Amino acid sequence: MSVDGFVAGPDQDVEHPLGVGGLKLHDWTFATRTFRDIHGMSDGDTGVDGDLVSGGFSGIGATIMGRNMFGPVRGPWEDDAWTGWWGETPPFGHSVFVLTHHPRPDLEMAGGTTFHVVTAGIDAALARARHAAAGADVRIGGGAAIIREFLRAGLIDDMHVAVVPVVLGRGERIFVDLEDLPSKYRSEELVSTAMAAHIRLVRIAEPRA
Repeated sequence: MSVDGFVAGPDQDVEHPLGVGGLKLHDWTFATRTFRDIHGMSDGDTGVDGDLVSGGFSGIGATIMGRNMFGPVRGPWEDDAWTGWWGETPPFGHSVFVLTHHPRPDLEMAGGTTFHVVTAGIDAALARARHAAAGADVRIGGGAAIIREFLRAGLIDDMHVAVVPVVLGRGERIFVDLEDLPSKYRSEELVSTAMAAHIRLVRIAEPRA
Protein backbone atom coordinates (compact mmCIF):
# COMPACT_ATOMS: atom_id res chain seq x y z
CA MET A 1 0.00 0.00 0.00
CA SER A 2 1.29 3.48 -0.84
CA VAL A 3 1.75 6.04 1.92
CA ASP A 4 -1.39 7.78 0.65
CA GLY A 5 -3.42 4.59 0.98
CA PHE A 6 -3.62 3.07 -2.51
CA VAL A 7 -3.05 -0.63 -3.25
CA ALA A 8 -3.17 -0.21 -7.03
CA GLY A 9 -2.72 2.69 -9.38
CA PRO A 10 -5.32 4.11 -11.77
CA ASP A 11 -6.12 3.04 -15.34
CA GLN A 12 -5.39 -0.68 -15.20
CA ASP A 13 -4.80 -2.21 -18.63
CA VAL A 14 -2.58 -4.78 -20.33
CA GLU A 15 0.44 -2.46 -20.18
CA HIS A 16 -0.26 -1.53 -16.53
CA PRO A 17 -1.53 -4.65 -14.70
CA LEU A 18 -1.50 -2.82 -11.34
CA GLY A 19 -2.52 0.53 -12.76
CA VAL A 20 -0.20 3.40 -13.62
CA GLY A 21 2.61 3.43 -11.04
CA GLY A 22 1.19 0.44 -9.19
CA LEU A 23 4.12 -1.86 -9.90
CA LYS A 24 6.25 0.27 -7.56
CA LEU A 25 4.16 -1.02 -4.66
CA HIS A 26 5.81 -4.42 -5.05
CA ASP A 27 9.44 -3.35 -5.43
CA TRP A 28 10.12 -4.77 -1.96
CA THR A 29 9.33 -8.28 -3.22
CA PHE A 30 11.29 -8.34 -6.48
CA ALA A 31 14.79 -8.87 -5.07
CA THR A 32 13.78 -11.56 -2.58
CA ARG A 33 14.89 -15.15 -3.04
CA THR A 34 11.31 -16.46 -2.98
CA PHE A 35 10.16 -14.14 -5.76
CA ARG A 36 13.19 -14.96 -7.88
CA ASP A 37 12.78 -18.70 -7.30
CA ILE A 38 9.14 -18.57 -8.37
CA HIS A 39 10.12 -16.82 -11.58
CA GLY A 40 12.99 -19.16 -12.40
CA MET A 41 15.83 -16.87 -11.33
CA SER A 42 18.71 -17.65 -8.98
CA ASP A 43 20.03 -15.97 -5.83
CA GLY A 44 17.95 -13.26 -4.17
CA ASP A 45 17.80 -11.54 -0.81
CA THR A 46 16.73 -13.14 2.45
CA GLY A 47 15.80 -11.36 5.66
CA VAL A 48 12.51 -9.84 6.80
CA ASP A 49 11.18 -8.96 3.34
CA GLY A 50 12.11 -12.39 2.02
CA ASP A 51 10.57 -14.16 5.00
CA LEU A 52 7.29 -12.33 4.49
CA VAL A 53 7.15 -13.13 0.78
CA SER A 54 7.89 -16.77 1.57
CA GLY A 55 5.27 -16.80 4.32
CA GLY A 56 2.69 -15.56 1.83
CA PHE A 57 3.06 -18.84 -0.09
CA SER A 58 3.58 -21.25 2.81
CA GLY A 59 0.64 -23.45 3.82
CA ILE A 60 -1.72 -22.05 1.18
CA GLY A 61 -4.15 -24.56 -0.32
CA ALA A 62 -6.38 -22.26 -2.39
CA THR A 63 -6.62 -18.62 -3.43
CA ILE A 64 -9.57 -16.28 -3.99
CA MET A 65 -9.26 -13.22 -6.21
CA GLY A 66 -11.48 -10.77 -8.02
CA ARG A 67 -11.94 -10.19 -11.73
CA ASN A 68 -9.62 -7.14 -11.63
CA MET A 69 -6.75 -9.19 -10.25
CA PHE A 70 -7.24 -11.91 -12.85
CA GLY A 71 -7.08 -9.50 -15.77
CA PRO A 72 -8.24 -6.32 -17.54
CA VAL A 73 -11.12 -7.96 -19.44
CA ARG A 74 -14.52 -6.51 -18.45
CA GLY A 75 -18.07 -7.67 -19.00
CA PRO A 76 -19.00 -11.04 -20.51
CA TRP A 77 -16.10 -13.19 -21.67
CA GLU A 78 -15.99 -12.84 -25.44
CA ASP A 79 -13.72 -15.89 -25.72
CA ASP A 80 -11.27 -17.94 -23.66
CA ALA A 81 -8.16 -16.13 -24.93
CA TRP A 82 -7.35 -14.39 -21.63
CA THR A 83 -5.71 -16.79 -19.14
CA GLY A 84 -4.37 -14.35 -16.52
CA TRP A 85 -1.28 -12.21 -16.12
CA TRP A 86 1.06 -15.08 -15.23
CA GLY A 87 1.73 -16.94 -18.48
CA GLU A 88 1.32 -20.66 -19.03
CA THR A 89 2.56 -21.60 -15.53
CA PRO A 90 0.99 -19.33 -12.88
CA PRO A 91 2.80 -19.23 -9.51
CA PHE A 92 -0.07 -20.72 -7.48
CA GLY A 93 0.05 -24.47 -7.90
CA HIS A 94 -3.48 -24.92 -6.54
CA SER A 95 -7.10 -23.98 -7.24
CA VAL A 96 -7.78 -20.25 -7.68
CA PHE A 97 -11.37 -19.00 -7.42
CA VAL A 98 -12.11 -15.86 -9.45
CA LEU A 99 -15.13 -13.82 -8.35
CA THR A 100 -17.09 -12.24 -11.18
CA HIS A 101 -20.64 -11.85 -12.49
CA HIS A 102 -19.91 -13.62 -15.77
CA PRO A 103 -19.55 -17.44 -15.95
CA ARG A 104 -16.72 -19.17 -17.75
CA PRO A 105 -15.47 -22.80 -17.86
CA ASP A 106 -12.66 -23.86 -15.54
CA LEU A 107 -9.19 -23.05 -16.85
CA GLU A 108 -6.53 -25.67 -16.10
CA MET A 109 -2.97 -24.36 -16.40
CA ALA A 110 0.50 -25.88 -16.17
CA GLY A 111 2.06 -26.34 -12.74
CA GLY A 112 -1.10 -27.39 -10.91
CA THR A 113 -3.07 -24.14 -11.10
CA THR A 114 -6.75 -24.26 -12.10
CA PHE A 115 -8.82 -21.09 -12.30
CA HIS A 116 -12.49 -21.52 -11.32
CA VAL A 117 -14.92 -18.67 -12.01
CA VAL A 118 -17.44 -18.13 -9.17
CA THR A 119 -20.55 -16.02 -9.79
CA ALA A 120 -22.43 -16.67 -6.52
CA GLY A 121 -20.50 -14.29 -4.23
CA ILE A 122 -17.87 -14.44 -1.50
CA ASP A 123 -19.57 -17.07 0.69
CA ALA A 124 -19.78 -19.52 -2.20
CA ALA A 125 -16.18 -18.79 -3.21
CA LEU A 126 -14.96 -19.30 0.36
CA ALA A 127 -16.83 -22.57 0.75
CA ARG A 128 -15.36 -23.94 -2.46
CA ALA A 129 -11.87 -22.67 -1.59
CA ARG A 130 -11.97 -24.25 1.87
CA HIS A 131 -12.98 -27.56 0.34
CA ALA A 132 -10.18 -27.35 -2.23
CA ALA A 133 -7.62 -26.34 0.42
CA ALA A 134 -8.35 -29.53 2.41
CA GLY A 135 -7.33 -28.05 5.73
CA ALA A 136 -4.64 -25.68 4.46
CA ASP A 137 -5.08 -21.90 4.49
CA VAL A 138 -7.14 -19.94 1.97
CA ARG A 139 -5.47 -16.77 0.70
CA ILE A 140 -7.53 -13.73 -0.33
CA GLY A 141 -5.38 -12.38 -3.13
CA GLY A 142 -7.18 -9.17 -4.08
CA GLY A 143 -7.90 -6.77 -5.55
CA ALA A 144 -9.04 -3.99 -3.30
CA ALA A 145 -12.80 -4.46 -3.67
CA ILE A 146 -12.63 -8.17 -2.87
CA ILE A 147 -10.43 -7.68 0.19
CA ARG A 148 -12.74 -4.91 1.40
CA GLU A 149 -15.78 -7.19 1.02
CA PHE A 150 -14.11 -9.99 3.01
CA LEU A 151 -12.98 -7.53 5.71
CA ARG A 152 -16.47 -6.09 5.98
CA ALA A 153 -17.80 -9.61 6.57
CA GLY A 154 -15.07 -10.38 9.13
CA LEU A 155 -13.87 -13.33 7.04
CA ILE A 156 -10.14 -12.53 7.00
CA ASP A 157 -8.29 -13.98 9.99
CA ASP A 158 -4.80 -12.61 9.36
CA MET A 159 -3.76 -9.80 7.01
CA HIS A 160 -0.32 -8.54 5.97
CA VAL A 161 -0.15 -4.88 4.88
CA ALA A 162 3.14 -3.65 3.40
CA VAL A 163 3.27 0.16 3.40
CA VAL A 164 5.87 1.33 0.89
CA PRO A 165 7.45 4.80 0.44
CA VAL A 166 5.52 5.59 -2.75
CA VAL A 167 2.87 8.24 -3.40
CA LEU A 168 0.36 7.39 -6.15
CA GLY A 169 -2.18 10.20 -5.82
CA ARG A 170 -5.09 8.10 -7.04
CA GLY A 171 -6.05 4.49 -7.63
CA GLU A 172 -7.71 1.74 -5.60
CA ARG A 173 -8.06 1.77 -1.80
CA ILE A 174 -8.87 -0.99 0.66
CA PHE A 175 -9.55 0.99 3.82
CA VAL A 176 -12.68 2.94 2.84
CA ASP A 177 -16.27 2.40 4.07
CA LEU A 178 -15.01 0.13 6.85
CA GLU A 179 -16.16 2.11 9.90
CA ASP A 180 -16.41 -0.96 12.15
CA LEU A 181 -12.92 -2.25 11.26
CA PRO A 182 -11.43 -1.20 14.67
CA SER A 183 -13.96 -3.41 16.45
CA LYS A 184 -13.12 -6.41 14.25
CA TYR A 185 -9.33 -6.18 13.79
CA ARG A 186 -6.28 -5.20 15.80
CA SER A 187 -2.69 -4.49 14.82
CA GLU A 188 -0.63 -7.42 16.06
CA GLU A 189 2.84 -6.69 14.71
CA LEU A 190 4.90 -3.97 13.02
CA VAL A 191 8.34 -4.46 11.49
CA SER A 192 10.14 -2.13 9.12
CA THR A 193 12.86 -2.58 6.53
CA ALA A 194 14.47 -0.20 4.08
CA MET A 195 11.79 -1.13 1.55
CA ALA A 196 8.52 -1.31 3.52
CA ALA A 197 6.76 -1.12 6.87
CA HIS A 198 5.05 -4.47 7.42
CA ILE A 199 1.88 -4.45 9.52
CA ARG A 200 -0.04 -7.54 10.59
CA LEU A 201 -3.76 -7.16 11.25
CA VAL A 202 -5.51 -9.98 13.13
CA ARG A 203 -9.25 -10.57 13.48
CA ILE A 204 -10.55 -10.11 17.02
CA ALA A 205 -12.21 -13.32 18.18
CA GLU A 206 -15.94 -13.12 18.87
CA PRO A 207 -16.70 -13.20 22.61
CA ARG A 208 -17.92 -16.59 23.79
CA ALA A 209 -21.52 -16.82 24.98
